[in-house]
Amino acid sequence: MSAVADRIARNIAADIDARPEQVNATIALLDGGDTVPFVARYRKEATGGLDDTQLRRLAERLDYLRELEKRRAAIVAEITNQGKLTDALAKSIASAETKAVLEDLYLPFKPKRRTKAMIARENGLEPLLRAIMTDRAADPAALAEGYTSNTVATAKDALTGARDILVEELGENAALVGRLREVMQQEALISARVVPGKEEEGAKFADYFDHSEKWATIPSHRALAILRATKEEIVTLDIGPEPETGLDRVIGIITAEIGVQGTAPGDVWLRDAASWAWRVKLSLSMFMDLMADLRRRAHAAAIDVFARNLRDLLLAAPAGARATLGLDPGIRTGCKIAVVDETGKLLDTATIYPFQPRNDLGGAEETLTQMIRKHGIALIAVGNGTASRESERLVADVIKRLPADLTRPTSVIVSEAGASVYSASELASKEFPDIDVSLRGAVSIARRLQDPLAELVKIEPQAIGVGQYQHDVDQRQLAQSLAAVVEDAVNAVGVDLNMASAPLLSHIAGLGPSLAQAIVAHRDAHGPFASREALLKVAGMGPKAFEQCAGFLRINEGAEPLDASSVHPEAYGVARKIVQACGRDIRAIMGDSGALKGLRAEQFVDDSFGLPTVRDILSELEKPGRDPRPTFKTATFADGVDSITDLKPGMSLEGTVTNVAAFGAFVDIGVHQDGLVHVSQLADRFVKDPHEVVKAGDVVRVRVTEVDVQRKRIGLTMRKDNSADTPQRGRGDRKQKPQRNVKQATAKPAKTESQGAFGSALADALKRTGK
Repeated sequence: MSAVADRIARNIAADIDARPEQVNATIALLDGGDTVPFVARYRKEATGGLDDTQLRRLAERLDYLRELEKRRAAIVAEITNQGKLTDALAKSIASAETKAVLEDLYLPFKPKRRTKAMIARENGLEPLLRAIMTDRAADPAALAEGYTSNTVATAKDALTGARDILVEELGENAALVGRLREVMQQEALISARVVPGKEEEGAKFADYFDHSEKWATIPSHRALAILRATKEEIVTLDIGPEPETGLDRVIGIITAEIGVQGTAPGDVWLRDAASWAWRVKLSLSMFMDLMADLRRRAHAAAIDVFARNLRDLLLAAPAGARATLGLDPGIRTGCKIAVVDETGKLLDTATIYPFQPRNDLGGAEETLTQMIRKHGIALIAVGNGTASRESERLVADVIKRLPADLTRPTSVIVSEAGASVYSASELASKEFPDIDVSLRGAVSIARRLQDPLAELVKIEPQAIGVGQYQHDVDQRQLAQSLAAVVEDAVNAVGVDLNMASAPLLSHIAGLGPSLAQAIVAHRDAHGPFASREALLKVAGMGPKAFEQCAGFLRINEGAEPLDASSVHPEAYGVARKIVQACGRDIRAIMGDSGALKGLRAEQFVDDSFGLPTVRDILSELEKPGRDPRPTFKTATFADGVDSITDLKPGMSLEGTVTNVAAFGAFVDIGVHQDGLVHVSQLADRFVKDPHEVVKAGDVVRVRVTEVDVQRKRIGLTMRKDNSADTPQRGRGDRKQKPQRNVKQATAKPAKTESQGAFGSALADALKRTGK
């Protein structure tokens, strides 16, 4: 192994808490074309059991470090070509661990435009600088008199030129820049000040009109809020030393570099030059470095929040294969209705107008009743957009009046985030060419209740809207991160090969849009796949693609029982040995944990398959094709609490977590405006990360702590201390009525960007998007 490869492996191992040999084995697999889901599931022996999170981080770091090594080699080559590569410099370049340090070392050798320092050197002023630095007792002005010429008119001009040379040298001193950067990263303050006259226009950023805090510890959501306010020219932003002692500290570091100690004339001049160097060059360099680092850090944290929320949403509990009616609420344009069968196939559509201006409530109820009867509806999915609660009440009234001979369906509020994006997409046009765009949204709402994962993969992850400041972050990095989340989620669940759509199949390891489409085309032309092995007959499906995808594709009721499990075809031999040891038919054993209890995994290990794989096979035989998603659960909204004006402090309500940010969690309690449970209110203990306590889709009980009707802000708490389980009612509180409406345990996006409901911690509430 080369020294470079060894260095990369050691760096990554330290970063992901693994051993270098694990990293090297994984790199070999990834370089060989294996995908992260495949490696995480089926190559545990090689990786030592690294999970998908570690593998994703490994792949990211691998790309960065390989780019770093490529840049390192290019810099060495350039400096060598200039004939300036010394042993000491080569050693420093070889030990640089970040791109920033590499660029610091390269800066003096980097081709640059004509500078003031170059002109000063051409005018013969470098000896003047050396004279001042050598003889501190001499008066710099007197020394400068000897350096005037046709191009340097006065001694003052000579001193200015000498200073320009010193400023450039200090700016290209990698060791000095590194020390200054380290100090600034530890001690710098980030400050925001309102632009005079922008107070009213930027009211939502009021918390940052006169704000200052440590750069090193500012939370990502506050950093992003300040960056947005700066971009909108509401505030000015500065990153600099702490004003009382910080400036003296950084100037002291610079003067120490050039050996300034006393008060001799040369020392005084050099101290002034060092201060000038900080003001005109080094402070700007530090600002740019820290700004870039702040943006990178804030973007990474925001993307991580989005990714975790998206994962929770994709892996939300499916309601299952039942006939479902999707209702996309609307007022003027009516409510769009679509009915799908157990497989998601569209059966019927309609539009009803129960609200203004038509107010055809009777016709709407009749249409709903007829559809429930005609199609045997088991679930009704109501979108959470405008008129959602009104539509929910309409559905509840219809269900109450259903004849006794009809089974009453369950009504569920469903996030419609991204439904309109899907409706207008090319995919939707191909799927429903003869259906109006508005009705396609109702189909999506119905299907995402049946199986959130299968439907949401048809929508660009960014459009699902469960992030904070998602439009402000690096869109390329965001897209890559979210694509990885979708891939991991789809492969964690697996898909039915004979039912899955092309968009869902495209996220399976080893496949992609073209191969997924080829699978669907082959299925349409030749009928359902009888076995996994039959996949090899699909045009374009080679051995490598088959190896990567086969374990994540399920065939139920096929000739090979193991095709319905996550056991990879390459390990069927091991599975059959296990079955033989039980002395029973494989179909009888699969799902029977008792039949496998007496077996020891160690007895089935061989040269090809180690203990982790055998254990996974035993686990899969015990629960074949198990779905890792939770059991479907609903939240119950309080009857009579329909808008923010119905809320009173002390009310105890049930709701669903719609979004989790760095500063807390948003909860839908059924009043068209999510409330915020600040991180300090999530539990009766200190919570550093809200994701430790809740995730998008969780059903939780909250207590209302504060209501601001004018600003549409609701404060909630999940703490139990100093509170009863039931709300304390004061004068004017309405009596709690029986609860009726239910809500799906799945997330929806926040719909308004708020500046903070009740205190600075709420200052950067998420932008809530409609459908």
